Amino acid sequence: MEVMFPRCAGLDVHKDTVVACVRCVTEPVHREVRTFGTTTAELIELAEWLASHGVTHVAMEATGIYWKPVWHMLEDGFVLVLANAQHIRNVPGRKTDVNDAMWIADLLAHGLIRGSFVPPSQIQELRDLMRTRKQLVREVSQHTLRIQKTLEDANLKVASVLSSVVGTSGRKMLTAIIAGETNPEVLADLAVGTARKKKAELVEALRGRITEHHRILLKLHLELIEALEEALRKVDAVAGKALEPIEARAKILTTMPGVSDIVARVIVAEIGIDMSRFPSSGHLISWAGLCPRNDESAGKRRSTRTRKSANWLKTTLVTAAWTAARKKGSYLQAQFLRLKARRGAKKAIIAVAASMLTAAYFMLRDGVVYRDLGSQHLDRRDQRSEEHTSELQSHSDLVCRLLLE
Repeated sequence: MEVMFPRCAGLDVHKDTVVACVRCVTEPVHREVRTFGTTTAELIELAEWLASHGVTHVAMEATGIYWKPVWHMLEDGFVLVLANAQHIRNVPGRKTDVNDAMWIADLLAHGLIRGSFVPPSQIQELRDLMRTRKQLVREVSQHTLRIQKTLEDANLKVASVLSSVVGTSGRKMLTAIIAGETNPEVLADLAVGTARKKKAELVEALRGRITEHHRILLKLHLELIEALEEALRKVDAVAGKALEPIEARAKILTTMPGVSDIVARVIVAEIGIDMSRFPSSGHLISWAGLCPRNDESAGKRRSTRTRKSANWLKTTLVTAAWTAARKKGSYLQAQFLRLKARRGAKKAIIAVAASMLTAAYFMLRDGVVYRDLGSQHLDRRDQRSEEHTSELQSHSDLVCRLLLE
């Protein structure tokens, strides 16, 4: 087998150690394995050791977050390849750190490792911020549910009347309850906006058995929600500054149905704006885990389930797809309704999410806004296909008659 990289190295990365194997097939031909720590000083020593052997290419597995500091220390001096651990499994029964490093080096030397997508540092920073934001939003939701649970335990049916127990009206009532107020009439008078029209329902919903224990829990969760919301505001401010150089490209995505400013930021944070890293839109959809897997044996398709992937982008696109599928007269709604009738809502919404990511690929690549194909596009396509099939059949019949004559 042809050697593509005569001087390369494979790294088996762990939390506290990095096992490195240098593989050189040019003079002097040799192979050497060393173990380094993961402190900054030892990673610098690793870089110097690799450079002393004339290494040009380095491959490592994507092991949790432990590969990131190693990547950052080596990216300026070497061509780095990040490998998916599932793609480079060794022969069973030969599992040691040294063997892993040697195996990675051998695969890299022959060009058998397909590198994973690693965005530039600017996009990585934005990705970290948007993922942190999502975690904070989840925690706010969790504490909101705990507040609802505490209110139910006190037989306060606020969640049955108000759309959100931590909205403007809900917070005013919670603050009063925490302060010791128990009169449902007084609590109902704190409602603002459209909630004031539900005063009679609120009075009944606010009759309950509130104890000091309930007040302590409500105060605890409400303070945590307020702290998390303050953290969210800070994350949004920092993310806004990080997005400034590429904000124009992110804004383009908001012209697509279902894509808000937050969704656009998540898409850009996950895939960047340089679409040349993906050979086609199909490669991007496969990377995001929004297409059926290839699972075929003896000519039979065994499974069409989507493959496993990181959920950060996938879940965001699916959520946006549900919104897009409700836009009347749009191509995305027509696609959803057509597929839902045949394959069910879950598979239909995955297809809509894949279509949205396909559109995002071309919008980011070409810098163009979204242009809806319309709800009749699929019908027109089917009609053209039928007409083409009919023409082919007529041509075939004519050929047959001529041959018979």
